[in-house]
Amino acid sequence: MAKMMAGSCSCPAPLLSLSPSVSSRLSPVCDVRTAVFSGAFQARKLCFRSASLRESFSLLGEGASLLLLPPAVVPAGKPRRRAGGRSFGSCCWRAEATSDVTELNQAWQKKKKKTARDTNVMIVGATGYIGKYVVKEMVKRGYNVIAVAREKSGIGGKASAEQTVVELAGATVCFADATDVDSLKSAIGSRGRTIDVVISCLASRTGGKKDSWKIDYEATKNSLEAGVAAGASHFVLLSAICVQKPLLEFQKAKLRFESELANYGNGLTYSIVRPTAFFKSLGGQVQSVKGGGPYVMFGDGALCACKPISEADLASFIADCVTDEDKINKVLPIGGPGKALTPMEQGEMLFRMLGKEPRFLKVPIGIMDFVIGVLDNLAKVFPNLEDPAEFGKIGKYYATESMLVLDPETGCYDADATPSYGNDTLEAFFDRVVREGMVGQELGDQAVF
Repeated sequence: MAKMMAGSCSCPAPLLSLSPSVSSRLSPVCDVRTAVFSGAFQARKLCFRSASLRESFSLLGEGASLLLLPPAVVPAGKPRRRAGGRSFGSCCWRAEATSDVTELNQAWQKKKKKTARDTNVMIVGATGYIGKYVVKEMVKRGYNVIAVAREKSGIGGKASAEQTVVELAGATVCFADATDVDSLKSAIGSRGRTIDVVISCLASRTGGKKDSWKIDYEATKNSLEAGVAAGASHFVLLSAICVQKPLLEFQKAKLRFESELANYGNGLTYSIVRPTAFFKSLGGQVQSVKGGGPYVMFGDGALCACKPISEADLASFIADCVTDEDKINKVLPIGGPGKALTPMEQGEMLFRMLGKEPRFLKVPIGIMDFVIGVLDNLAKVFPNLEDPAEFGKIGKYYATESMLVLDPETGCYDADATPSYGNDTLEAFFDRVVREGMVGQELGDQAVF
């Protein structure tokens, strides 16, 4: 049982036992929920930050009981900040574990005792841009890695099964179609191993509407179902920081799966990783600038900013999510080291490295609005233009929205609130691309952005 103390809020005065059904009623898109207490008693509506509250209940697990104490139990004048617990709107709850640990905590403690060599990790999206680095990192750490891949993978499906096995050296490669749940379950089952952890690095290559729902939602959900069927108790999801402000189809698909994962229950724990910009997405202009071209940016070059993270550092952070208790049942925004950089600052850095006088081409953002408007109208008559219209919206989003933590209260992006991780810098990446080109960093279907 866990004891919870509430700060100044409209909590019922009597001591009440909170039903576990509360957690299944919580939603990341609603801030007010009615808590259902045992004995069919319905409490008044409590205002909390529901995502944090949901995390708290998920951590306690099925069958857990909570004791809700009246406001008077919190000493006057004490700050309602997290202290061994979490801050929820105007209420601060502190959980104190007793000897009656929940099944979830028991499972987590048992899993922690496993060594890497005893832990089977299934990685889906293993041949993707980030996925292959996650496979490499997990193999390096000594885990038993089952890498799920298509028989023809990579950009344009050019890599054969034999090439994939070589590229994912150290892992057991399992060929399956993640969009077919039965195929995925059968392929995993044929290996004769139980799965402890699933890491999903799946992502739509294009961001088109149908592809987004097929990959970012359906295929990712299939990997969850297949993993759980094989015994998985923890799921690490590679998502994206931009789902904070879901205006695009792929963001909505990712967010829907995030919600279902967080509310899955049945003792399953999760870590949702939301990285900022990747290095390769910022390296597309290096060669053209090196050849004498201008650095192209929208507006004044200061419309947005990001704290980019390298693929290796992100893979390391994802691997940490398998063992670090402070990353369990959390949504984890993460960026690379250093300050947030605007497109203008990125361009200046590049020109400085090349020893060239800065030359910028500033494109009015209104041009994108015009193109998007035309494509949207044409798509109503010609459905095959629906994806090009979506691509235009994606381009505008990346040109105007920062890849940083969004403060829900102010509606502003906050660089200081965006965590940093790793050692690789964008400047070092630019330097390598100047010397070696974008080998291994090909943009593929994302080149348009």
